[in-house]
Amino acid sequence: MTVIALWAHPRSVSTAFLRMMAERGDVTVVHEPLVLLTDHGEVTVPAVDSEDGDAQERTVTVRTPAELLSQLAELGARKPVFFKDTLEYHHQYLFDHPERIASFTHTFIVREPARTIASHYAVKPELACHEIGYEHQYALFELAWKVTGKRPVVVSAERLLADPPAVVAAYCERVGLPYLPEALTWQPGERADWRQNERWHRDASASSAFSAPEREYAVTVENDTRLRGFYEHHLPYYEQLIAHAQ
Repeated sequence: MTVIALWAHPRSVSTAFLRMMAERGDVTVVHEPLVLLTDHGEVTVPAVDSEDGDAQERTVTVRTPAELLSQLAELGARKPVFFKDTLEYHHQYLFDHPERIASFTHTFIVREPARTIASHYAVKPELACHEIGYEHQYALFELAWKVTGKRPVVVSAERLLADPPAVVAAYCERVGLPYLPEALTWQPGERADWRQNERWHRDASASSAFSAPEREYAVTVENDTRLRGFYEHHLPYYEQLIAHAQ
């Protein structure tokens, strides 16, 4: 079974990373299933129907974390699966049932928090401190390391944006996939599985490769006391994670 998880905080370039994985064509890609399950009470994910000996993709709706993880494992038994989720939530089910994710390959992506927080605020001004995500990320990083016995892969978003071929090649080697340089570019456009949370994915929809939009933010950790507090809370968790980055 091959199930590769990319655990991200919001605004970390993780959607572009998923778009690159979809461009490969040799993995089943699942977009933010735990977040969508938490937000909407159900999530539609790919399944495989192998009736008559011909595997045809279909979808199935799941309504619990247990059902979701079972579906991912079933998919991964037939074809490599890549899913990414953002960690604005602490998904307690994973901590209560760590055996359910012990066979997954766990990877993480982190981006410098000052710009991340400003970008997050620009999309969601009402955001709360826990939604920044680094604290949840680090807790899951420790759990994944413990239950698998392997240190998870950590990707630096800054390094990825500076040198996509090198970072993606190293990532593929670590997770056991062939490196496909042609997947580093793609046609702009929205994927159907982004529509429920469309406002979060506009940059990725407009992209055709890994790139950082040149944008200045009016509200930042430098001029807003609340955002500065968020930054100071999450910075130690970011520093712990980035210390493991490839």
